[in-house]
Amino acid sequence: MNRGSFDATEAVSKSSTENPFLSSAEITMSSGQNVQSFRVFVATWNVGGKCPHSSLNLDDFLQINNQSDIYVLGFQEIVPLNAGNVLVIEDNEPAAKWLHLINHSLNKSADVASRGLKRTASFGGSLFFSKPSLKKISKNFRTVSKRKLKACNCPLELGRKTNMDFCFHCQESNIREDDSSSEEDDDTSPISVVQPSNQMMYSLIASKKMVGIFVTVWMRKELVPYVGHLRISCITRGIMGCLGNKGCISVSMSFHQTSFCFICSHLASGEKEGDELRRNLDVIEILKNTHFPGTCKSPYSRIPEKILQHDRIIWFGDLNYRIALSFSDAKQLMEENDWDSLLDKDQLKIEREAGRVFKGWKEGRIYFAPTYKYSFNSDTYYAEGMNKSKSKRRTPAWCDRILWHGNGIRQLYYMRKEFQFSDHRPVCTTFLVEVKVTNGGLKKKSSGSNMKIGIEELLIEHIP
Repeated sequence: MNRGSFDATEAVSKSSTENPFLSSAEITMSSGQNVQSFRVFVATWNVGGKCPHSSLNLDDFLQINNQSDIYVLGFQEIVPLNAGNVLVIEDNEPAAKWLHLINHSLNKSADVASRGLKRTASFGGSLFFSKPSLKKISKNFRTVSKRKLKACNCPLELGRKTNMDFCFHCQESNIREDDSSSEEDDDTSPISVVQPSNQMMYSLIASKKMVGIFVTVWMRKELVPYVGHLRISCITRGIMGCLGNKGCISVSMSFHQTSFCFICSHLASGEKEGDELRRNLDVIEILKNTHFPGTCKSPYSRIPEKILQHDRIIWFGDLNYRIALSFSDAKQLMEENDWDSLLDKDQLKIEREAGRVFKGWKEGRIYFAPTYKYSFNSDTYYAEGMNKSKSKRRTPAWCDRILWHGNGIRQLYYMRKEFQFSDHRPVCTTFLVEVKVTNGGLKKKSSGSNMKIGIEELLIEHIP
């Protein structure tokens, strides 16, 4: 099927039959729990080492007209991957600016957070006067007053079984406001913003940077008390397999009684034959070596310590898989808009179908053009005459991807957005995710779970 002939009616019909809880946001369970669905927005963007300018508007990118309950954003190359950034000191200015822009779109009237950032940085094109701590900057975007993210939110049944009011680690982890993390830039510490604002809808839950990879998680502030077991793991897969210019950041957390894992990765680059095997190895090593230290000492808890032990898993990033065609053959198929034939040669599709990587994972149908490689500030692919050197040509490819693993995840759309800011186009998706909630645990549903699914969400955006 040619992308230009995409049948919208067919898509709506499929979604209504394949998404059983689009019309029902809550399913009652017989075990004293119920299942509620929440909207989770996920996006990945390789920004090519460029620092964002203050006029960059992320409203359309974040779909703020159809807001989600949780926002998970992953960036790659937020700093140039040069020796200084990889081997010496990391520059937190770009991460701070991305946080400011995200906050500006999610919290339009959040004057407090804006003033908080200006005390630390000058965001109008000038540089920071000093290298700020990402942890300290992140505090400006926390909105929950005098509440803390719990180290453990195990159900009260555990307390009854162990003759305690709460899980043992809950009592042990009563973290004070002035406690600091052992790692300066690790933003998993449950610290409230000093000057909370009732006008802010979303709170920053976690942010972590490793060289050029940057992950940030935001949530509706009324849902924050139900988050627990928040942990972050970093795996380096760069130069000599030990530097952070490539690798991943993984965020593990529980939301009510359901565990989540979000993995943002930047895998091995290159379009030579055999480079896809290095990317496969990166994935295998990430799954093998990522470990989240246990935070719960109750023998009755089942807190996951490995990626695949989580209930809901979403993997996103610049996976760098290319198209297994020559430059001329790929260019011809693109000129014919024959995306299906092009997609058949996608390395990730080939490797997954062969069972060599991401076995058991799912990815939505791709109805958009390749996301890499563009000339900066242009809608022209880098291979289309912008550089005559064959050695520097890059065959267009779907490098930027989002996959998921586990039940209870329904994808509403999968698309790319048209920003000329980078040599990559960002890719985003929204999932409707089932979450186990103990009876009485959530007195009212979040506004996100009550939203009706409009027809525009069921149409896959077509990029000619």
